[in-house]
Amino acid sequence: MALMTDFKTEYSNYVKIVNDTLAGYLQFDDGPGSNIYNAMKYSLTAGGKRLRPVLAISVCDMLGGSRQDVLPFACALEMIHTYSLIHDDLPAMDNDDYRRGMPTNHKVFGEAMAILAGDALLNKAYEIMISHMLKRGEHTKAFAKAMDVIASNAGADGMIRGQTIDMESEGRTISGQTLEYMHRCKTGALIKASVLAGASIGNATSSEYDSLAKYADCIGLAFQIKDDIMDVKSSLEQMGKQAGSDAASNKTTYVTMFGLDKAEQLLDESVESAAAALECFGNRAAFLRELAFYIRDRKN
Repeated sequence: MALMTDFKTEYSNYVKIVNDTLAGYLQFDDGPGSNIYNAMKYSLTAGGKRLRPVLAISVCDMLGGSRQDVLPFACALEMIHTYSLIHDDLPAMDNDDYRRGMPTNHKVFGEAMAILAGDALLNKAYEIMISHMLKRGEHTKAFAKAMDVIASNAGADGMIRGQTIDMESEGRTISGQTLEYMHRCKTGALIKASVLAGASIGNATSSEYDSLAKYADCIGLAFQIKDDIMDVKSSLEQMGKQAGSDAASNKTTYVTMFGLDKAEQLLDESVESAAAALECFGNRAAFLRELAFYIRDRKN
């Protein structure tokens, strides 16, 4: 399926909005310890697809919600995602040298500063969301719901649970059920949080929220399956990080478990299921529908 004609333009517009807003959140000074902001900014502004904030904003837009209200939560999601990448890249975890085509944070600033930069980005994310809630008290319930879904999906029963399974599974044979659960947590949980945060701030009905949750589950799984496929088929230049790292770490992936052809079939099925979950929204969901196919066809 070809992407809608103006999808790339619309996606780029969302990314610009996110980048412009993120730039205003990191304030610099020249006092003692101010190098922490350099380390935070290094990874936060290193590029990337901005998929999670784009999802939050586009879902809220589709539902007729406030762009002003969803933006702080969208940027907070990108900060949480970036902190997780900084920590994942550390020698004690995935031990990666490159991220988004640049040396990883600990390669530039050292391991201790990289840990602190990740910690600071995580805390900054919650500062931003709470500050906005205090300013816009009339919408406290919707904001609290968005924060709850972000916190729960980023924590020990979400993203961190997935990374824990990933680390504990190195060099071991795991079941297909465990592999799927790991992916739904490690990558899918924060993607789901992004969709549902946008739904919460956009005041989705109960049935709309459920449909968007199903969509999020499908694209979250698809995103990680695609990553597994690219780890085999892509290069450092395409991915922005070292290809073949999963094999080098002896990790179980959809490709090592099912083979490349079956993994690509499962990817297609996940994307088709994501598109089907949006049927209740009709043409309003055109961007989100195309975004699912963008995840399938991406090169990095």
